[in-house]
Amino acid sequence: MSTIKADICIIGAGSGGLSVASGAAQMGAKVVLVEGHKMGGDCLNYGCVPSKALLSSAHHAHAMTTGAPFGVAPAVPQVDYARAKDHVAEVIAAIEPHDSQERFEGLGVQVIRDWGSFISPTELRAGEHTITARRFVIATGSRPFVPPIDGLESVDYHTNETIFDLRERPEHLIVIGGGPIGLEMAQAHARLGCKVTVIEAQKALGKDDPDLAAFVLGKLRAEGIEIREETAAEKVTAEGGVTVHTPSGPVTGSHLLVAVGRQVNIDRLNLNVAKVDHDRAVKVDATLRSPSNRRVYAIGDAAGGLQFTHVAGYHAGIVIRSAMFGLPAKARTAHIPWVTYTDPELAQVGQTEAQAREAHGAALQVIRLSYDDTDRGRAIRAEGMLKLMVVKGRPVGASIAGPQAGELIAPWATAIANGHKLTTLANTVLPYPTLQELNKRAAGAYFSPKLFESPLVKRVVGLVQRLLP
Repeated sequence: MSTIKADICIIGAGSGGLSVASGAAQMGAKVVLVEGHKMGGDCLNYGCVPSKALLSSAHHAHAMTTGAPFGVAPAVPQVDYARAKDHVAEVIAAIEPHDSQERFEGLGVQVIRDWGSFISPTELRAGEHTITARRFVIATGSRPFVPPIDGLESVDYHTNETIFDLRERPEHLIVIGGGPIGLEMAQAHARLGCKVTVIEAQKALGKDDPDLAAFVLGKLRAEGIEIREETAAEKVTAEGGVTVHTPSGPVTGSHLLVAVGRQVNIDRLNLNVAKVDHDRAVKVDATLRSPSNRRVYAIGDAAGGLQFTHVAGYHAGIVIRSAMFGLPAKARTAHIPWVTYTDPELAQVGQTEAQAREAHGAALQVIRLSYDDTDRGRAIRAEGMLKLMVVKGRPVGASIAGPQAGELIAPWATAIANGHKLTTLANTVLPYPTLQELNKRAAGAYFSPKLFESPLVKRVVGLVQRLLP
């Protein structure tokens, strides 16, 4: 048994943990990184990276069927499902070196490949090592939540941790869960030649603007994906492959994907011994520290908030400022964007229309624009919409559904994070023609009535014209 003393010990080598380890080590701190499973965490191995890779394969298959409006004859794609999965594996393999143990050891991080658990408020045991650290960072992420559905344990089912290993194309994939993971995988498999049924106990994409969510769901249904909303999965049996019993009748398919949410990975940590308060996640304050043990931080999914890779990275920056420099740093959520990478994409930052109306009342102005309000949108026959929520000249929220919505949300995320006024974007000169003009037009639409419909402006312009030589 060896004893290690460190400035900072990070538990979990996912996105957030790796960011803290890299930053702290390069700033001269003695860093220990503990990981009992795969370097890179869920995002690299089971989440963001493989899902977007599979969606890319699906996009190419779908493009072969949709060229008629552009003068290109549609063709039936010949899908090699196993080769699509090879593409997924190749993308993961290409990124792996950046997250590898070798790279982080090269940065000066001591990497311990074992599960960690606290043995006191100041000590962590990992395999044959006892680590004493000035600061601990819990960055253990989350895993798929498997709901207590009657009979589920008696059938073979997939989660996002196993679906990417599947080599034979499902004939009929049933997806339990109508959130981002479930719908992304539903569309990817539908475009790769599978019949797909989605079962959602509440509203699909229920955390997003309902108007824009309805637009996206309509597009998915138009591609042949059956989406049953407000329909609970009551029981699962192995009849005919796998059958999900619902109040609206049974659904029988060949494969089942469970995508109903995430469960935080804290059960191995022995947090009670560490005197770290927790429930479903670690309880932290705005500084991401445990009020019951100030040595301990939690970031990303382990902190119990928004479960996105970019949030874990954001949290890592908060911890670096606090733990390395002793600077005051607090995490916020109002400026955090998120994207569902279906086609069309669905992006959100700040308040939705409903949230903004509740918060700001009559002071709120909602600007709505369509993609075909831009020339680039018309050129590519883009369908979609943008909602911009504005209060006193400042954006408080933006919702976008359509092509590249995840890219188009970036200026609004910047504006909301930094408290910018709409003049910042309205004064920006953008290349023509781009879809980014949609954002500038939205900013301009706020000022247009004040300029073009104001009697005062007209009187001033008239006076100036009479006085000018």
